[in-house]
Amino acid sequence: MQTAKDIMTSPSLSVTENQTVKEVLELLAEKRFSGFPVVDQENKVIGIISDTDIIRYSHTINVIPLSNLSGWISPYADISDLASMRKGFDMLHTTRVGQIMTKKVYTINEDAQAKEVALLMNRRKINRVPVVDSDGKLVGIITRSDMVQCLANL
Repeated sequence: MQTAKDIMTSPSLSVTENQTVKEVLELLAEKRFSGFPVVDQENKVIGIISDTDIIRYSHTINVIPLSNLSGWISPYADISDLASMRKGFDMLHTTRVGQIMTKKVYTINEDAQAKEVALLMNRRKINRVPVVDSDGKLVGIITRSDMVQCLANL
């Protein structure tokens, strides 16, 4: 039976709580990922930042709601709305990861069986699970696509 260590992506890219959302957005776009573990100075997982966290926060600072259903800014938008949207983007870009990350993180030990990983992801409705060693330090990550690859190789 495969373990988390066998199916994880390692090393896992991670970010810190002091990085800006702009930096994370650039990494998400560059790597075509949907989220990253957030680690402290000792490489211990303290959170997760995902595109969902960023979109949810964007709604609270009026970045997203000004676009129409097509996803584009309406040509009929009031100029004051556009100015408000610009302020929202500026605020979004300078926000620190620690302010909007998900702090309740489910991790799994590198020796856990693949079945345990799948059960955790299913029960908690999560898309990625950081893999940690016996000291709680990040050693990798398992995403939904890693699990699909694991199943395809059985």
